[in-house]
Amino acid sequence: MKTLSVLCVVCTLAVLTVSGTSEPKLKNCNEVREAFTSKGFNMNDAPNKVVNGAPLKVCPQGLSCCTAEMEDKLSQQSHTEIKAPVSRLSTTLQSTFKQRHDHFDKFFKELLKNSQTSLHNMFVRTYGMMYMDNAQLFTDFFTSLTRYYISGSSAVNLESMLSDFWADLLERMFRLVNVQYEFSDAYMECVSQHTEQLQPFGDVPRKMRIQMTRAFVAARTFVRGLSLMPDVVNKVSTVSASPSCVRAATKMLYCPYCSGQVALKPCQNYCLNVMRGCLANQADLDTEWNNFLDAMLGLADRLEGPFNFESVMDPLDVKISEAIMNMQENSVQVSQRVFQGCGTPKLNKAFRSKRSGKETGFTGRFRPYSPEARPTTAAGTSLDRLTTEVKKKLKHAKKFWSTLPETVCAGELTAPGDECWNGTAKSRYQSDVIGNGLANQVSNPDVEVDITKPDIVIRTQIAVLKDMTNRLKAAHSGNDVTFEPEDFPSGDGESGSGCDSPSCGEDDIYISTAQNPEKPRVNTVQKDSSSASSRGSLALALWGLALALLAPHWR
Repeated sequence: MKTLSVLCVVCTLAVLTVSGTSEPKLKNCNEVREAFTSKGFNMNDAPNKVVNGAPLKVCPQGLSCCTAEMEDKLSQQSHTEIKAPVSRLSTTLQSTFKQRHDHFDKFFKELLKNSQTSLHNMFVRTYGMMYMDNAQLFTDFFTSLTRYYISGSSAVNLESMLSDFWADLLERMFRLVNVQYEFSDAYMECVSQHTEQLQPFGDVPRKMRIQMTRAFVAARTFVRGLSLMPDVVNKVSTVSASPSCVRAATKMLYCPYCSGQVALKPCQNYCLNVMRGCLANQADLDTEWNNFLDAMLGLADRLEGPFNFESVMDPLDVKISEAIMNMQENSVQVSQRVFQGCGTPKLNKAFRSKRSGKETGFTGRFRPYSPEARPTTAAGTSLDRLTTEVKKKLKHAKKFWSTLPETVCAGELTAPGDECWNGTAKSRYQSDVIGNGLANQVSNPDVEVDITKPDIVIRTQIAVLKDMTNRLKAAHSGNDVTFEPEDFPSGDGESGSGCDSPSCGEDDIYISTAQNPEKPRVNTVQKDSSSASSRGSLALALWGLALALLAPHWR
């Protein structure tokens, strides 16, 4: 009989050990009161002795150090604590790409400014007053380029602007090289209308149009993508937690306190299931987020290569000079073709064919352009350095939303093995870890999630990312992309996370975009089959010689 009693005691202990239901007896609440105080609560909020936990709605009932009022305060604290790491990570991500946006935007604008300054300085040295008398043409040219970079085709039609620029330049040069004739406005209109047929500037205008369109569209779209990232992160990260999420978080973080186990941390897999339930809607953003980042990385490669904004803008003065040289070299043939098509103009009676010898000398020359002597721009950097840096950040941001639960549950928040809180006791967490995303939450053992009600705000941001990805791909293909002001409007959307509290979403400002955005309007840019080439120092010397021969007629 004695042997049987011993065996029964052993069996009982074994069962208690395996089941993990053996709990320390709750004697007093002194340690719990101190722990509550360290969390910012008033010590008087917690009972000074063990109470009946029957009124509790979340934590285990029975003997407890929590009252119903204390449990409500713990729920509010839990809401704050699960939101804090998500907000911190999101704020870091927002700050990172806000800075990258500002760097790129400043860099591109300074490139435009430096290119204008370089052209002005070169032309002042080369042409003097002849350039100064026509400087407004070039000032307007760069003003239009800047407007196009900032506002796109809604403000400036780049192709039309470039055509008008070359037509205006042809008109001014045509008058200079044919100073012995008088031209009416109607005659010059005839000349301008045939600029493309005449090709007085050679192939430079066509190449410039293709290169500038690709570079400007790539730069504008990439910068727009960088500006979109912080906006999406902000809107998604401020989606309020649902009541079921807050209940699960309270049970995970603070129910051990009620049973007197203030040092007990939640099991890691338990934490993962809770956070995957709380962040189920955010995880659904991950696929389109990653597609967007891949498109950004692809366009960054283009910016480093064939659509390099820096390589287009830096030598712009030399390219326009080359075009002027082509006009000078072919001025006779161009004039003859104009006379055939528009008629022979009248002679200018006031034209003086003879000038003093000291007026015939022209010694102006273009400064040689060296690709190694690029101007220092934003923060003393270059496009290659900027893109290399931002590509690292873009790659690091991939899978941000789907890995949030792992990031939140890492470190000191949780405990491994059996020495952890599994939601009911200090023991191993037995449930399987469910997958990410809303659809997988149907089997979540710790958080009740209505998978039939996806969050409206997050679905809207998914649509925004999808639309922007299409634009990035269009820019990657070399096509012009139109951004209208209403493409990314702000609105007062409400979160559909299932939160029924009056405070849910009260501080959120969301944008409103169609759930199924149409593909962006794109304009195909003509492919440039020929590679860009420089005439080199010989061409510059010929240009100087042509100017010297023509100088007497330019006074």
